[in-house]
Amino acid sequence: MDTKEKIIVTAIDQFMQFGIRSVTMDDIARLSGVSKKTVYQEFVDKNQLVYETFQSALEQDECKMKALPSLNDGVIDHLLGLSSYVRKRFSQMNPFVMNELQRYYPQCWQIFEEFKQKHIHQEIIDVLIKGIEEGYFRPEINPQIIATMRIEQMMSLFDPLKFPPAKFNLGEVHVEVFEHFLHGIFTEKGKDTYLKKKSKEE
Repeated sequence: MDTKEKIIVTAIDQFMQFGIRSVTMDDIARLSGVSKKTVYQEFVDKNQLVYETFQSALEQDECKMKALPSLNDGVIDHLLGLSSYVRKRFSQMNPFVMNELQRYYPQCWQIFEEFKQKHIHQEIIDVLIKGIEEGYFRPEINPQIIATMRIEQMMSLFDPLKFPPAKFNLGEVHVEVFEHFLHGIFTEKGKDTYLKKKSKEE
C-alpha cells in the first residue's frame, strides 16, 4: 500500500466513524503515520482528500455489491447476502456523514447521486424483476416505482434527528427497515423461503 492509499484508508475509517468536519488533516496525518506535509503533498486541501476518499469508498461499495451472491444463483440468497452487507456497512457509520456531504461537499454529493442512479436504483430494479419471475415477490408491483420508493426510504434513515446515533445503531436501523420492506413485497413462497434460509444462516 503506497502513501496515498494509506491516507485514504485512514480517512475513510475516520470520516465514517466521526463525521467529516470533526476530523482534521492533523488527525489523518497522525493516524496514517505520516507528516502533515506529506498529506498536503498528496492532496491539495481537505476538499480534495474528502472527494478522493469518498470516490474510493463508492468504488469499494461497487466491488462488494458485485461480490454478493449472484441473482442467477437465486434472489433469496442475494437478499440474505445484501442484508449481511448492509448491517456491516452501516454499523460503524456516523449518520452525520451524509448530511455533511450534502451541505458542504457538493462535488461528492453529485458523484453519490450518480452512483445511486447508476448502481443502486438499477440493482433494486433487477432484484425486483428477478424476484417476480421466481415467484418470490408479488407480481403486481411496479419495479420502477418500488425501486424509487426504496431509495428514498434508505436515504431517510441517515437523518440523525429521526434516528439519533446515541439511541440507534445505523446498521440495525437499515436492516430493520430492509426486512420490513421485503415483507411488504414477498409472496407467501418468498416469505417462507427467506425465513427458512435466514434461520439456517443464523
